[in-house]
Amino acid sequence: MPYHAEHALELLRLGTQNPAADFREGQEAAIQHVVDGVGRLLVVQRTGWGKSSVYFIATKLLREGGMGPAILISPLLALMRNQIAAAARMGVRAVTINSENRDDWQAVEAALARNEVDILLISPERLANEHFRMEVLAPIAGRVSLLVIDEAHCISDWGHDFRPHYRFIERILRTMPRNLRVLATTATANNRVLADLETVLGPNLTVMRGELGRPSLLLQTISHPSQVARMAWLATHVPNIQGSGIIYTLTVRDAVQIAGWLQSRGIQAESYSGETGERRVELENALLENRVKALVATTALGMGFDKPDLAFVIHFQTPGSVVAYYQQVGRAGRALAAAHGVLLSGVEETDITDFFIESAFPSREEVAGVLAALQGATEGLSINELLPRVNASKGRIEKAVQLLSLETPPPIVKDGSKWKLTAANLTEVFWERADRLTALRRAEQQQMQEYVKLTSGHMENLIRALDGNPGDHPMPNIEPLPETFDAELGREAVTYLRRTSLPLEPRRQWPTGGLTQLNVRGNIPEALRPQPGRVLCVWNDAGWGTLVRQGKSRDGRFADQLVEACAAMVRTWSPQPAPAWLTCIPSRRHLELVPDFARRLAAALNLPFCPVLEKTDDRPAQKEMANSAQQARNVDGALRIHGTVPNGPVLLVDDMVDSKWTLTVAAFLLTSNGSGPVYPLALASTANADE
Repeated sequence: MPYHAEHALELLRLGTQNPAADFREGQEAAIQHVVDGVGRLLVVQRTGWGKSSVYFIATKLLREGGMGPAILISPLLALMRNQIAAAARMGVRAVTINSENRDDWQAVEAALARNEVDILLISPERLANEHFRMEVLAPIAGRVSLLVIDEAHCISDWGHDFRPHYRFIERILRTMPRNLRVLATTATANNRVLADLETVLGPNLTVMRGELGRPSLLLQTISHPSQVARMAWLATHVPNIQGSGIIYTLTVRDAVQIAGWLQSRGIQAESYSGETGERRVELENALLENRVKALVATTALGMGFDKPDLAFVIHFQTPGSVVAYYQQVGRAGRALAAAHGVLLSGVEETDITDFFIESAFPSREEVAGVLAALQGATEGLSINELLPRVNASKGRIEKAVQLLSLETPPPIVKDGSKWKLTAANLTEVFWERADRLTALRRAEQQQMQEYVKLTSGHMENLIRALDGNPGDHPMPNIEPLPETFDAELGREAVTYLRRTSLPLEPRRQWPTGGLTQLNVRGNIPEALRPQPGRVLCVWNDAGWGTLVRQGKSRDGRFADQLVEACAAMVRTWSPQPAPAWLTCIPSRRHLELVPDFARRLAAALNLPFCPVLEKTDDRPAQKEMANSAQQARNVDGALRIHGTVPNGPVLLVDDMVDSKWTLTVAAFLLTSNGSGPVYPLALASTANADE
């Protein structure tokens, strides 16, 4: 079909809301290549170049030429929301089917059937959904005008552990017409990734590759090993940066904690992660409209989030790869003459990225456990049914079945909510890929640790790592941010961490299948479950966590400071009706550690200490049980009541809490034997400590 240059430029100006806008180098050539249908195209251009303009303008021109709808595979909901808004400005009717808009699915499917949709945005996981493939994709497959694969580096092995379902794209391409227009876009593709993409997208793939340099972005690295030093640095310098930005953390816990710290300093900050839920859109808009100084975010706010005037991107810890870092820091300074990209480096980051590397693939033992469990279940097993049969965390079991199902041919398939074995065997190729990618991740991790040590040439280093040509890279006209911080803010950061506590929400259901020795299953009656409780800190954090670790691992006794801190926490918490006595979880390994602490806490709170719980026998440590079902069964029958249980509300004390099953079973025994409400209190949470 003919390409109309003037109309394409008109659409660009509508989409950018700039009546004087002109195409950047390569944009119009990419649009024309797609519209003319001369072959599959990969566009590799830096963040902010305008890749979305290419596919939306091409979609509009194809639709006006009488062709069918386009499909855009996009990895993140934040990115989809940005894209739908941009498409609407050009008059492109964009809709999405994703996990957060289930109420709209039926209407979207009907609009597709009526040919009232110009472009459908989906996540790669949608391709694994049988209903979507058969009821949505199959009826329109013959008239799809364009398949767009955004963040196409995820197709490569390099992107494996970000979104494994990108591997489905290769299967889908085999079922689509051979002359289908395909446009893949990414900002990060080195030579090895380009080779991977050619394998999937075809040997006749045309590659349009631009410069990766970002002359508006001033990059710098600052090493402050301690968490409180970096918190103090943020509180010192973020208020002085003109404009708003993003502070990236490696964990959800850090995102919440850092946002709370900045709020306590009068800085408008909010946390944003995969757990933000319904507030995501509200927070994205708050940042877009400069109503917050910063979003403290995980990678959930990552690729494709488009705020042209983002003034800074600061990393609280070093990411695990150049790809991740370039994608995230590239959010800043797209339409500004100068912006800051600061990488703070801390002592904990290697442990966190180690965890991500080690959890990218299941172990041979975990895979063998899953396959053995399915071998004996002709009707298949759900994830919850696999949990008591396989000693692996729920996340690792989900990862195992997901990756096994993506093999070709797959050794397991999903049938409704159940996973079943097929006739195919898992080959050694799976493990060879796992070993190769693990080695690659280690090399990337080391590459980023070397980047941290740079004193200059940061952008050139990133470009070389991505196999680009750094050339002469100009520097923006702004001063680097100082490495120093207000020492008083460091002391206040410690105080802040020690002042906060964590909620401890009660379990409301017994594990799937129940507990045999307690003879319970299903819902836990409200009168027999623990009340909402409190945890003083996170194991080994910069507040009280280090002191807890020292007491348990080195001293064999918890410090008096922890007694005072817990007493203060209880007084602030003030549960009602107030506790009338105090007891604790016993241990056969550390006979006096928790009772000694509980006795001193009872004295500080002026409560009687009544050690009415005892262990029945030796069980493996809960930390050796890898998932909730295993942990629940490990504590089933391990506790019993010794002596008479006093009447009245009780404070139930333990040193560590992870799965909450020990506290749940203890509360069940106490309330069943006549106690009042049970308020659990733990010194430290070890839940997801490795994460």
